[in-house]
Amino acid sequence: MPHHCYIITLKILMWSLNDSIMLRKFCFVLIFFSLMSCEQLIEVEDISNETVSVLAPSNNAALDTTVVSFSWEPLESAESYHLQIALPNFENTQMIVEDTLISSTNYTKSLEAGTYQWRIKALNFGYQTQYTTQNLTIEE
Repeated sequence: MPHHCYIITLKILMWSLNDSIMLRKFCFVLIFFSLMSCEQLIEVEDISNETVSVLAPSNNAALDTTVVSFSWEPLESAESYHLQIALPNFENTQMIVEDTLISSTNYTKSLEAGTYQWRIKALNFGYQTQYTTQNLTIEE
């Protein structure tokens, strides 16, 4: 049984030792927690078949600014997002410019002139989506 389950059952024990009915309830709870881990009690939605919808910049965007605002639609049941930016792309990477885990649905990054590829995926406690990948050019 995980450590935090023991804490819960110990608290119940402290509250219930003086009452025989509560003692029976405690025994039931103890048996219940012995049969399952706490992770089994928490249901996590499977988001692995979901897709993160990009808002900006659009695919193949050509921007004349070096400060780029990346944004995407929130995905229900996502706890965080993994954003990566590669120069020039993920197949022929010269440099990973950014590799970050964030909880919001937007991110701003200064980039030098060049061709980039960026991708975003959503994560929760048990699952993750596939990456949504976009191309981007920063013009001089």
